[in-house]
Amino acid sequence: MSDLFLSMKNISKRYTGVQALDAVDFEIERGEIHCLVGENGSGKSTLIKIISGVEQPDEGAQIEIDGQVQHHLQSIDSIRKGIEVIYQDLSLFSNLTVAENIALAQTIAAQSRFINWKTVRKIAESAMQRIEVQIPLDELVSDLSVADQQLVAICRALTSDVKLLILDEPTTALTRKEIEALFRVITDLQSKGIATLFVSHKLDEVLQIAQRVTVLRDGKKIGVFPSGELSSDKLTFLMTGKKLDYSQFEYSTQAQQPLLEVVDLSKAGNFKDISFSLLPGEIVGITGLLGSGRTELAQCLFGMMQPDSGEIRIQDKAVRIRSVQEAIQLGIGYVPENRLVQGLVMEQSVGKNVVITIIEKILGALRLIDPKKKQDSINHWIEELSIRIPSAESPVQTLSGGNQQRVVVAKWIATDPKILVLDGPTVGIDVAAKSAIHEIIRKLAREGMGIIVISDEVAEVFHNCNRVLVMHKGRLTDEFPAADTSEEQIQNCVDTVR
Repeated sequence: MSDLFLSMKNISKRYTGVQALDAVDFEIERGEIHCLVGENGSGKSTLIKIISGVEQPDEGAQIEIDGQVQHHLQSIDSIRKGIEVIYQDLSLFSNLTVAENIALAQTIAAQSRFINWKTVRKIAESAMQRIEVQIPLDELVSDLSVADQQLVAICRALTSDVKLLILDEPTTALTRKEIEALFRVITDLQSKGIATLFVSHKLDEVLQIAQRVTVLRDGKKIGVFPSGELSSDKLTFLMTGKKLDYSQFEYSTQAQQPLLEVVDLSKAGNFKDISFSLLPGEIVGITGLLGSGRTELAQCLFGMMQPDSGEIRIQDKAVRIRSVQEAIQLGIGYVPENRLVQGLVMEQSVGKNVVITIIEKILGALRLIDPKKKQDSINHWIEELSIRIPSAESPVQTLSGGNQQRVVVAKWIATDPKILVLDGPTVGIDVAAKSAIHEIIRKLAREGMGIIVISDEVAEVFHNCNRVLVMHKGRLTDEFPAADTSEEQIQNCVDTVR
């Protein structure tokens, strides 16, 4: 029997005006841990959809699964062959419980007139034990954090007879501990002969878990490489065709008057006694494990929730931020962690998303939207942030992750904020798009804006911030001046307080 579980030859896919895949050959061995990398728009998602039977390749393609030629692969055929996919959007039912989501496929397959709730719980508990997590079985998925929703999706996939598990950006919202648990599961699956196709923008994870790496660029296969022959720099070059700048951010402004001062800010159940300041032109990073209170702190600064005690001062004036509108009036902008749900109106155009925060600025004499002001503003921010789109009328949901993130940033800097809070600004986007977002952040800081970057990627805050604060269980535990420390020191601090 061949060692190949999946063999694909001459895979092409053309959409209207776009060659998503161009004669790509791809294969996965039984029990192999294989990684697929490339920039947004390189063809990764299209290839996954073809493997899973969601999309059909163009004429001339050849696909074999488990030694059998597939002439017209459909989703149900892929599932029956043991291929399970976890997409970035997770595809969970938010109105169902954790247990119901995990056991859903097996419950449907049983075709029973009645549901055995004891069996449902047993299936869910067994799946969670495989990745060593505990999530309340009766909790609605809509009430879970993004991290726990990701884990529920992974557990659901592991309830079937998997031969190939495809994970599309599975670690985006996971802590290091949860990532390590997931990697143990992947390794355990490998020992049972189960293959994993791992798709990630986090190159350190790719190099850690992969046996082989396939690189796509602009719909073409650049090559297949043993992970031991690769480094992050080499992989980045293969993906982008260019070397990216990883120099550290230099803070040069010597302003004495802080833009923002947070004094002993507390919110029961979220964070306690948080104090720090932010100067003009400064980029302050906040890192720590998920659940440390970082996002809740950002939401308090933006008026989305109210602190129980403490003080917020803007330009030496005590303020009470009771709503998002008040935060905007005070010169605060906020880019949320989940751009798909909180940051963008996905069905609407790029133009409408960009100006949604500045309606008052584009009104004419009769308090109606002035078409010229609107279009001038849209054109300005599309050009300013180099948003690559066919038209300002393009729906945001048609853009790559990197361009979606630029739209979110554009709509908030259009409000001309003094302070910009970015929560997970590069989650789920590729290395080149990430570098572009970082350069936008640095440019805004050089122009005098005070910026707070919240990220669970220590490398991101180390290279792009002049100070790094570490949060753990709702408290600030450490502060590091980036110029006088190392990335390893900050990472060790985060790991130590785990």
